[in-house]
This record gives sequence, C-alpha cells and structure tokens, in this order.
Amino acid sequence: MDFHAQIADSAREAARITAGVDRDRLTAPTPCPGFDTRALANHLVAYTGIGMELRARREPHPDDLATRDFTADPRWAREYAEQLDRSVAAWADPAVWEGEIDSMPAEGMATMLFLELCLHGWDLAKATGQDYRIADETAKRLLAAVGEYAGMYRQYKGFGEPVEIPAGAGDVETAVALSGRDPYWAG
Repeated sequence: MDFHAQIADSAREAARITAGVDRDRLTAPTPCPGFDTRALANHLVAYTGIGMELRARREPHPDDLATRDFTADPRWAREYAEQLDRSVAAWADPAVWEGEIDSMPAEGMATMLFLELCLHGWDLAKATGQDYRIADETAKRLLAAVGEYAGMYRQYKGFGEPVEIPAGAGDVETAVALSGRDPYWAG
C-alpha cells in the first residue's frame, strides 16, 4: 500500500468517525488535552479537510480557519466527508509530492497531515465511544511516522511524554502511546 492509499484509508476512517458523532456529545472531554469534542472536531475539519486540500494546492489557509465552528452546521460531518474526498483527490496528483510546501518537503507535509488524520481521528473516536479502524499497513505507517516525528512534536508541545503500554500492544496503540496519549483512555 502506498502513502497516498494510506492517507485515503485514514481519511475514510475520519469521515466514518465524524458521521458517528452525536450532537449531544460535542461538549464531552477527549484524550487530546485542551480540546473538548467540538473543538477537536473543528480542528480535524479545518486542518485535514480544508487545510489538506489547500496544502496540496500550495494555497494559504484563510485567516479564520482555526476559529470556525463547523459543527454548528447540522450537515458538518457530511460536508467534511465530501471535503476529505476533494483533499485526498488533490494529493493523488504526483506533482503535489514534488518540491516543498510551506518550506517543508511535500512528503513531510503529507506526513504531518496523515498524523493529524490518524491521531485526531483516534481522539475523536475515543471521545465519542467509537472504535478506530485503519488497515494494518496504515497502522504501520502511523507508528513509523510517530516514531520519526515524536521528538520534534514534543518540542513544540504537539505530543506529550510517551505513555507506557503493555508488551504486545498493536501498532495503533503503540503510536498513540508514543504521541503522549493513553491508548486505553475511557473518558
């Protein structure tokens, strides 16, 4: 499975999870410090929906992107799924993977967006009582990406300190723990 296919897999899962978010759970806590479910959902939509397509096109984010409440619209989950389809399609163009995006190699930007999709998708799934399901190859890439970028993300407060997990934990659980989240978080 190539990287684009793994981005598509994680995008499908993010769309499935957002479709399962009940409006009455938007104020619930999440495993992601500083985010309730509404804030987490809005962050996910902003950066992995709209932002992912804009990055592929090398266009700037709108000034208000980080402050929009996408969840105020009753159709937000469906619109997010449609935006994810456009975003994934934008990254299907081989030319997008060439050069730099915002002074970062294009594949590094893709990795950052992939981490957002997977880890915040997992956060949202846990916060709303859903399972997080990605293909084994996607989980392997997630673990490798977290391992590669964990130090830098910790430096910028994007990840917490690693959480201990039992031996034999799966790739997703291990990646989540390395990112500073409790893979067994229950609310």
